[in-house]
Amino acid sequence: MRALERFRADDRGIEGLPIRLVIALVVGVASLSVMMNMLSGLNGMSVSELDAKPSPEVVGPGSDQIDITVVDADGEPVADATVVVRGGSATLDEVRTATTDDDGTVTVSVDPELGPNQQEGTLQIGVKPPAGSEYTDERENTKILVVED
Repeated sequence: MRALERFRADDRGIEGLPIRLVIALVVGVASLSVMMNMLSGLNGMSVSELDAKPSPEVVGPGSDQIDITVVDADGEPVADATVVVRGGSATLDEVRTATTDDDGTVTVSVDPELGPNQQEGTLQIGVKPPAGSEYTDERENTKILVVED
């Protein structure tokens, strides 16, 4: 019983409690404010996915010219985007890069090769959005099909 009486008489247990509650409340409100600002700013940070449209989409092994148009999610051409063409299951001697013009189009010279006993392969297209733009290229783009004649 004596321990219970000492416990009842001890007022020190709540000395720091009010200040701790105030600190927790201030930190909680500040955190909530930051999160709400981030959520309300999401509309301003929206990005548009880019897509590459090659023409022709099918080529044979050997030297060829390919026109690639970069468009945004609405199908509008995008100028100053960097197009990167690299070997996939078909090989290229080197990676090809070029920057789109005002019409969103670029012409790239490729010389794809297929391996022995390989009837078809692909070349991959990547797009680097213009610097400082609201564009992104997260999804996979159309591949160029290389088919043995």
